[in-house]
Amino acid sequence: MAKIAIVTDSNSGITQAEGKKIGIYVLPMPFMIDEVTYYEDIDLTQEQFYEKLKSGANIATSQPSPDSVTSLWDKLLQEYDEIVHIPMSSGLSGSCQSAMAFAADYDGRVQVVNNQRISVTQRQSALDALQLAAADKDAAQIKEFLENDKFNSSIYIMLDTLYYLKKGGRITPAAAAIGTMLRLKPVLTIQGEKLDAFAKARTTSQGKTMMINAIKKDINERFGGMTEDKHIWLQIAYTHDRAAAEQFRTEVEAEFPGYDIHIDPLSLSVACHIGPVPWHWLAVKRSLCSSENSQKFLN
Repeated sequence: MAKIAIVTDSNSGITQAEGKKIGIYVLPMPFMIDEVTYYEDIDLTQEQFYEKLKSGANIATSQPSPDSVTSLWDKLLQEYDEIVHIPMSSGLSGSCQSAMAFAADYDGRVQVVNNQRISVTQRQSALDALQLAAADKDAAQIKEFLENDKFNSSIYIMLDTLYYLKKGGRITPAAAAIGTMLRLKPVLTIQGEKLDAFAKARTTSQGKTMMINAIKKDINERFGGMTEDKHIWLQIAYTHDRAAAEQFRTEVEAEFPGYDIHIDPLSLSVACHIGPVPWHWLAVKRSLCSSENSQKFLN
C-alpha cells in the first residue's frame, strides 16, 4: 500500500493547526501588503489582515514561490511514496498551472489536482482525498476521482458593497457607482472555473433567499436530491463577522433539516477582493465520499 501525503493551500480555509491535527499539509499563500510579504496563518492572522484592509493598505495576492512548493514536496517524499496536491481553482489563480509544471519533474510521484475548487469546497476536496488515501487509493486514482467530481459543486456569494470589486478591477467604476446608488447587493456564483454574476438583490434578506433557493435547485436538478447517504455537503464561509455567519447557518439549517452546516472564515486571497464588511457565501458539494466517513478525520 502506497503512503500518500495530501497537500493543499491556505485558500482551502484549513489552518496550520487543523492541518496538523487531521494530517493535511497546508501551503500558506503569500500576500504583498504595502510592499511587505506576509504568509497566511504564519505571520498574518485574519484580524491583522482585516485591520490592514480597512485602513486602505495596498494589498496584492501572489502565488507560492517555486521553492516553497518544491521544498515541501521534497521533504514529504522522504516520508511518503506519493503526493496529492490540491491548489485553488485554475480559473482563479495561476498557482495550479505552476504546480502542474513543477510536478513534471517528479516522475509521477506528485499528482496535481485541477478540480476548480476554492474555500470550503477546496477544503472538502482535501478531506475527500484523505478518505480515499485511507481506502488504499494511489495518488493517480485520487486525482482522477477528484477531477471527475469537479463540477459537482456550486458557490453563491452575496456582497454588501461593490467597493472592493471596483478596487481590484473586477467591475468598472461606472457599474460600481450605479450599484451603490441603487443599493444593490450583487449575488455572484462560482460554477467551475470563473466568478460570474448570478442575480441582484435589494435587501440582505432577499439575497439570502436567492442563494438558498439556488442551492435547492442545484441539489434537486444537478445532484440527485437530498439522499439518505448524505453525500451532499452544505457549507458557509464568511468575512470578519462570525455572529452573522452563525445567524445565516441557523436560517440555512431551517431549510435543510438534519444536515450539519460547516462554517469557515473565508480565505484571505478571496477576501481581499470582497472586503471586510459582513457578507454571505453558501456552497453545496456532492461527493461520492460520505459525510459520515469524512467526519471521522475531524474528530
